[in-house]
Amino acid sequence: MKPLAYLMRPNTFEDIVGQDHLVGQTGIIRKMLNTNSLFSFILYGNPGCGKTTIAEATCKLSGFKWFKFNASTDNKETLKQIITEAAFLDDAIIIVDEIHRMKKDIQDYLLPYVENGAVIMIGLTTVNPYHSVNPAIRSRCHIYRLNDLTSVHLRQVLDRAYKYLDKAIKIDEEVYNYVINLANGEIRTLINLFETLIKTSQEHITLNDAKTSLSKANVSFDANGDSYYDTLSGLHKSIRGSDVDAALHYLAKLIIADDLQSLCRRLLCIAYEDIGLANPGIGPRVKAACDAARELGNPEARLPLSVVVIEMALSPKSNSAYTALNKAIEDIENGKSGTLPKHLKNTYSFDPSQGAYKYPHDYPNAWVDQQYLPDTLVGTKYYIPKPTSKSETSLYNRYMQIEGYKNKK
Repeated sequence: MKPLAYLMRPNTFEDIVGQDHLVGQTGIIRKMLNTNSLFSFILYGNPGCGKTTIAEATCKLSGFKWFKFNASTDNKETLKQIITEAAFLDDAIIIVDEIHRMKKDIQDYLLPYVENGAVIMIGLTTVNPYHSVNPAIRSRCHIYRLNDLTSVHLRQVLDRAYKYLDKAIKIDEEVYNYVINLANGEIRTLINLFETLIKTSQEHITLNDAKTSLSKANVSFDANGDSYYDTLSGLHKSIRGSDVDAALHYLAKLIIADDLQSLCRRLLCIAYEDIGLANPGIGPRVKAACDAARELGNPEARLPLSVVVIEMALSPKSNSAYTALNKAIEDIENGKSGTLPKHLKNTYSFDPSQGAYKYPHDYPNAWVDQQYLPDTLVGTKYYIPKPTSKSETSLYNRYMQIEGYKNKK
């Protein structure tokens, strides 16, 4: 028996939800078909939002012969067979699924056929094609981003599914909301959950029935997809913004995704980029929590990570070290440097003209007036203290003390 999600896949644009900018009455893909001017394009969006459905509906409505090629599993020989068959057709379309995974040699083989119009290509990807698709292929295609689906769109799909199943079952409104939340924006997952619920129930489905019958929520991203990196970004920005509840939400999603390596790497980055000198001890504590998490593995990894993420979110913040070094690197990259002052060079000389290095510990307050920067950069300021905590305030006080010594010279 074929699953309901397969049986319900739209053959026309009218049954596609949430993508009116592409397939609505004024949508660009519909206009292409209406004017017999179909061009190669790439559809880009999160899992389950309708990329494959739009691609296949476009092929069916065009009337052209069409082929499917999966860049993850199909090889170059398969593509050659498709191109050979397409050569005998006036018009042919090839749907390239997961185009971001297409190997360079296969992309190079396909390129001239897309360029000369021998085939029309529809690429599908969950990863930003501006970062992941060969520029030569990308420049010969239009790129269209699909919208994420709202709860209103998903409810429309459930109403269609209910009519399609044609079973006289009473369903409480809370059940619809629960199924929509579990699906996490994916139509295929939504329909599969709903089909399971309907086919395993009798006359009335309550929220408790749904919770008993259905599994935990779907986390719709993989470690190579944009949604995954968006979630990492959400965690990073929530900690930076001191929103502990949002940080814990994104941490939970990332723990369920089960990629501790990327998660721990990002937490270490946050510790030194956004907390830094405001709480210098946070780096070693994050490292210890990440080491513990990797040793424990999931599900226990959440124990040390929850503790350290809460501390990071509520910690004072400072990016002064991060921005200071960025300024210094920018100067180096722009050629703003110079020769070390002679007294700093690692060469001892008896020639008085070479200057003599003054050992700061031999002077009051371990400070002595001498030049450290190259001549071309004397007076340059990179570090701007950010006294958001007792820790960096103490550094600020020392900084201002030294500035005072310089002004008295």
